[in-house]
Amino acid sequence: MQKPILPINFYRGVRDSQLIGLSGYTKEGLPVFAIGAGLSTFDKASVHYYVQSHIQINEYRDRVILPEATKRHGKYIGKCVKVLDMSGLKLSALNQIKLLQTISTVDDLNYPEKTVTYYIVNVPYIFSACWKVVKPLLQERTKLKVRVLQGGGRDELLKIMDYSALPHFCRRDGSGSGSGSVLRSWSGSWSGSVSSGSGSSTNSDDDCYSLDHPFHQELYRYMKQQSGTHEPLEPAKQGSVHVEVPLSNTENAELHTTLESELMKLRLHNTRSF
Repeated sequence: MQKPILPINFYRGVRDSQLIGLSGYTKEGLPVFAIGAGLSTFDKASVHYYVQSHIQINEYRDRVILPEATKRHGKYIGKCVKVLDMSGLKLSALNQIKLLQTISTVDDLNYPEKTVTYYIVNVPYIFSACWKVVKPLLQERTKLKVRVLQGGGRDELLKIMDYSALPHFCRRDGSGSGSGSVLRSWSGSWSGSVSSGSGSSTNSDDDCYSLDHPFHQELYRYMKQQSGTHEPLEPAKQGSVHVEVPLSNTENAELHTTLESELMKLRLHNTRSF
């Protein structure tokens, strides 16, 4: 876990295809993690690197971000909130179901109860089908924390954080407008220097996903300091962070049945649209 993903250009590819960043803090001092779930492609590296990257961010959160927040606010802060942007979501995202289940299992086994709420925003029509496949793979306690917001969720999120802490994808004009932004709880069914970064996580022009953002700059420096390694010319072969999450025959059958059902519904919907 402590080994940074090297070389830097390879790691930049990981960051550009696994979109996550720290956009700010809530009014209560909890870190706000922005996740580009819809636009993350996971196609620049093997599964091992994406799992390693996920674990490193979790460890940095627990060892650095949360202790600093605790000190800054004068009270214990041991959890965060996550805002997941579904913009650009496609049915092909289900090709990454094994990777997503592996990451979910890593969190459930090693980082339980670290997230207060998962806010889902910018939900497209296709989300309904994807959610029906993903939902059975989640722990019950995780399902209870999921809330889908209307549009970009700006109005609802501003109740718990300042505008400066909003992820960039929640600041679009017209996003989350109107009252009663929460649609429902989704426990139920749908009806060295890396580079010369500048600015801060509260700057509205910042891309908190970018490797050049201060959060990722500091994370990368921290991992290099912890490992004491020098940057190689090529990425190292992986094998130490692979997590096997085999599905039983019953689970596989249920997954395939759900996929086929949702695909059929989508085909019917598209046919009626013409």
